[in-house]
Amino acid sequence: MKPFLLVFLILLTSCDSFQSKKVSTEQLLEEEMQAINWNDVDDYPTFSDCNSANTTQEKKACFEGYLHNVLASHLSNQKIVVTDDVSDTVVLKIHIDKKGQFSIKTIDMDSMTQAQIPQLDSILRHSFDSLPKIYPAIKRSQQVATEFSLPVIVNIN
Repeated sequence: MKPFLLVFLILLTSCDSFQSKKVSTEQLLEEEMQAINWNDVDDYPTFSDCNSANTTQEKKACFEGYLHNVLASHLSNQKIVVTDDVSDTVVLKIHIDKKGQFSIKTIDMDSMTQAQIPQLDSILRHSFDSLPKIYPAIKRSQQVATEFSLPVIVNIN
């Protein structure tokens, strides 16, 4: 009888370990939000011409290359006259919203470049007026807004 009583007491005291622990949905959401890297996207913004790219890095390179080609084509048609040589790296801060709308937030350039080519800001902004449809970046199967920097090297002799 003593062994049965002992087994019964052990089972009675260990019943607490059979209960499952409840985790609140808020706690699960908070842990998931902490685990997400918000500085990176699953798929970068892209043009339809870049659909043949397989990896994320290839798509990013295709997108940036397309923007560089559009910009170079537009700048080659401009007649820019300067009094002194200009050698500068201009940085365009580009924003693409979750609907694929393209905008230039800021253009960072040296003050000497700005003085030599005062119309450069408007030339750069108008370079992208006729872009084809942009497919926005994707993060966890959702379209998201992105911002990135596009450096432009300006050399005029």
